Amino acid sequence: MPVPGYDPDDVDKMLESKLSEAEIRDQLSECEWQSYQDGEESLVDLLGDDEIDGMLGK
Repeated sequence: MPVPGYDPDDVDKMLESKLSEAEIRDQLSECEWQSYQDGEESLVDLLGDDEIDGMLGK
């Protein structure tokens, strides 16, 4: 059983709830944004640990 907050799906949901679409988009390249929008990759896949920590600390 994954620990809440460490499951990639939980982290994605937390980021999506704390940030606007524009704030998320600002962190991604156009190619990454399209991949995220198409459901091919999650934010955890696309962002580095430092970026995620910074975004969640907001």
